Amino acid sequence: MSEKRVYTFGNGKAEGKADMRNLLGGKGANLAEMNLIGVPVPPGFTITTDVCNEYYEIGKEQVVSLLKSDVEASVKHIETLMKSKFGDPINPLLVSVRSGARASMPGMMDTILNLGLNDTVVEGLAKKTGNERFAFDSYRRFVQMYGDVVLGMKPENKEDIDPFEAIIQKVKAQRGIKLDNEMTVDELKQLVKLFKEAIKTQTGKDFPTDPMEQLWGAICSVFDSWMNDRAILYRKMEGIPQEWGTAVNVQAMVFGNMGDTSATGVCFSRDAGNGENIFNGEYLVNAQGEDVVAGIRTPQQITKEGSLRWAKQQGIDEDTRAAKYPSMEECMPEVFKELDAIQNKLEKHYHDMQDMEFTVQDGKLWFLQTRNGKRTGTAMVKIAMDLLHEGEIDEKTALKRCEPNKLDELLHPVFDKETLTQAKVLTRGLPASPGAACGQIVFFADDATKWHDDGHQVIMVRIETSPEDLAGMSAAEGILTARGGMTSHAAVVARGMGKCCVSGAGAIVIDYKQRTLEIDGTILREGDYISLNGSTGEVYFGEVKTKPAEVTGDFAELMNLCNKYSKLVVRTNADTPHDAAVASNFGAVGIGLCRTEHMFFENEKIKAMREMILANNTEERERALDKLLPYQKQDFYGILKCMDGMPVNIRLLDPPLHEFVPHTIEGQQIMAEEMGVSVKFIQDRVNSLSEANPMLGLRGCRLGNTFPEITAMQTKAILGAAIQLKKEGFDPKPEIMVPLVGIVNELDIQEAIIRKTAQKLFEKEGLEIEFEVGTMIEIPRAALTADLIAKKAQYFSFGTNDLTQMTFGYSRDDIASFLPSYLEKKILDVDPFQVLDQDGVGQLIKTAVQKGRATRESLKCGICGEHGGEPSSVKFCHRVGLNYVSCSPFRVPIARLAAAQAAVEEC
Repeated sequence: MSEKRVYTFGNGKAEGKADMRNLLGGKGANLAEMNLIGVPVPPGFTITTDVCNEYYEIGKEQVVSLLKSDVEASVKHIETLMKSKFGDPINPLLVSVRSGARASMPGMMDTILNLGLNDTVVEGLAKKTGNERFAFDSYRRFVQMYGDVVLGMKPENKEDIDPFEAIIQKVKAQRGIKLDNEMTVDELKQLVKLFKEAIKTQTGKDFPTDPMEQLWGAICSVFDSWMNDRAILYRKMEGIPQEWGTAVNVQAMVFGNMGDTSATGVCFSRDAGNGENIFNGEYLVNAQGEDVVAGIRTPQQITKEGSLRWAKQQGIDEDTRAAKYPSMEECMPEVFKELDAIQNKLEKHYHDMQDMEFTVQDGKLWFLQTRNGKRTGTAMVKIAMDLLHEGEIDEKTALKRCEPNKLDELLHPVFDKETLTQAKVLTRGLPASPGAACGQIVFFADDATKWHDDGHQVIMVRIETSPEDLAGMSAAEGILTARGGMTSHAAVVARGMGKCCVSGAGAIVIDYKQRTLEIDGTILREGDYISLNGSTGEVYFGEVKTKPAEVTGDFAELMNLCNKYSKLVVRTNADTPHDAAVASNFGAVGIGLCRTEHMFFENEKIKAMREMILANNTEERERALDKLLPYQKQDFYGILKCMDGMPVNIRLLDPPLHEFVPHTIEGQQIMAEEMGVSVKFIQDRVNSLSEANPMLGLRGCRLGNTFPEITAMQTKAILGAAIQLKKEGFDPKPEIMVPLVGIVNELDIQEAIIRKTAQKLFEKEGLEIEFEVGTMIEIPRAALTADLIAKKAQYFSFGTNDLTQMTFGYSRDDIASFLPSYLEKKILDVDPFQVLDQDGVGQLIKTAVQKGRATRESLKCGICGEHGGEPSSVKFCHRVGLNYVSCSPFRVPIARLAAAQAAVEEC
């Protein structure tokens, strides 16, 4: 750990810099860097992320004691540069206190502005600035924020609004005004008094008057917020380790609420939704930063182009727009010119799209933050490709800039255009995060989570979202808000999640208590269906039909770039020609797992399959298998044809036979009628198939070795289909995989059956087909004796679902009973069935590859479990020398990008 706990910045100098984000957090590192490159930044200091870990290890009191002298010295540093004094009633300095983790976590932790005010200091601030309204507006904001964050003033029920907002609404209603900035000085003074009384009543605590006490309360609250529910959930969603901690940034306040020459805003150097190279953002005159993201007032656009586009979306005529909602470019042209120049400078400096916060105090521009902006999957790909074309980054950097899992967003369904022409438009809002979403209305985060867990698709509808809504936003298909702009909490978080979002739909009237929303006289209730178009901002009545997304040019270019650098190729797991075709369109170069058991469940097939299971002897079993043979051959014909010229790895029958028979009395009665036998006969046979642990029982190669005629039938079907295709001029490349081998003798017998059956078929058809026989390594013993198994297997395919199950001794069907507890207690960091356990299961894979290739140098190795589409697992497969990974069709692009990243990260 670094001995230095506090780093100062200001006046163009800084003790930190951009590459210290692990220690200073993203915000602190970038505040330091902006100072060093000449961007106007209010002075301040950063308490390191290491201190956050100390805070939880040794406790609050000891950390405050350790920090005391450094923080006091750093406050003096700010006082010197700002020529004012913290807590001074004549020339007061106020500060902001903000969090800043090394990974961006927008809105998940706490912020406090205007800290340092009390009843005496506020009078001094009013006199110093000559602006009593500004001083008391800042004071009421400070009491509200501090009361919420530090003193714990929260709504008592989820249907209730924020207690401070309730007071504000009451005061405004008394005079018939709508906006906060319409309140008089006396009304602002009244708010401060009412806020303090409410805090005392609800929390039993007096509002602190000593500025240093206020500062320590705020610093500790930011550290506390690292472990609040929303931050924990966000870290879990984004894979951010708890031990990273958050920094705390204390900065001199600059004020956007000093009058009509002051403002605050958020801006992006490119469009975070679609990636277009267009400077955009929102601002508010005479406001502070929280006003913009909270959506309390309708923000205005920074550029004139953006303002014109926004007005068109809202149906506002040009005269009204110019009078009521002018852009910053129009009403503050000099400030806009400086803002535009600095945003260009910052993007050039960081070589990436920037998300920036700024304040204009009495005509002077200050930057409060810059960071690499959150963006949708579509924007991510376009920005990476555009920056590559502009010469800002190279090909390898473009690949590394793209998050593999975010590619999933490009594959989401979109609304069918024909259906849209007939859809009823309820209202329009802002296209805050693109995509199509349809679901049932819910109003609260916990309801969204519960409904989702029960199998419903939901749209979460809120007046505006807050960080407390994160779990519900994650569970919802889309988010709709009545208030808030393109930089509101809902918009920013939805884009980061890849969720469809329409914000600022002002025509919506929401009643949380009645759980209804009203749009121009139409009342919708909880559970009613609506559809959202996050690309246009339209809200439709009912369910609107969707269609598969189309792959864009930028996406195709990124995939071509992946091909250039990847060593590991990507196949797909597919059991039907349709799935194979989808995967092929996404760039799969073959099938890594075709599960034959999935082909048996259609009507006639399942009858023949059950006849085979009910057979009393080999002869009866073979008769049933003869019925299955043409069905199997037809299935394999379609898949091999679709993947013409590419390898198709077909796994022989794997699951226990009991999975193919009904276990309810109703199902057994139907089966008895279909088979012409008694129900008792069916029940006796079902009971005879019962096993105490079927996953370790008669399945896989054990089934084929016990009933060799099953293996023979499947071999005939696979190679028979291949021969037919060969005769038709196609180039089938079948691979026959024997599952669940634990000892080479098992594979030896199966291989002999396959080769013997193949030879007879070739002689009969007068045509030979090249094929390979391999095995699935899914039992630890197989991995440990891979050198022996490789004498018979021409390839290995690692079935990591079962290999994980057998290595850990966890049932993948029952792990949910203890996994949440294990994750909470840090016994496990992740679900090992989702993310490959590289230290245990991974070492078995590595051992098997090394041992197998020691016996058979040309041994081809791949992976076909669920881990084949998980980026960190794909990168591990690259490092241990696998030839391919196989995953579900819609994970193919994700795996391709991860494979390319693995190759360039190695350089």
